[in-house]
Amino acid sequence: MKLIIINGPNLNLLGSREPGTYGIETFESYFLKLEQNFPQVALEYFQSNIEGEIIGKIQTSDREFDGIILNAAAYTHTSVGIGDAVKAISTPVVEVHISNTYAREEFRHHSYIAPNAKGVILGFGLMSYELAVESFLSEIG
Repeated sequence: MKLIIINGPNLNLLGSREPGTYGIETFESYFLKLEQNFPQVALEYFQSNIEGEIIGKIQTSDREFDGIILNAAAYTHTSVGIGDAVKAISTPVVEVHISNTYAREEFRHHSYIAPNAKGVILGFGLMSYELAVESFLSEIG
């Protein structure tokens, strides 16, 4: 199985950004643990602070991967374009968030991605990514 994790704006600052909300571990450190925990999965990782780059990566990942794990961060709540990109592809997408977006500001309660995603996992810290990988693995048995 081949999966790609696509992270959006400011997730490159994990480990130092709002540690009370996002924890103190960098994503790069966590990604190494994911690779160790799921040796049967070919994992790739992409991060961008630029909306168009995220849309481009979603489009080029279609059919190249068995699934996409997408944390579009703040773009989740503002980007019709990213939502449309998810809708336009055939590769299944699981939307993830580190924090419980429903326990945060009102504007974070809406997702342009969720209506076209296979599922949404949020509020479990970095373990949200692990749960997303598990969701893809459970489909193959």
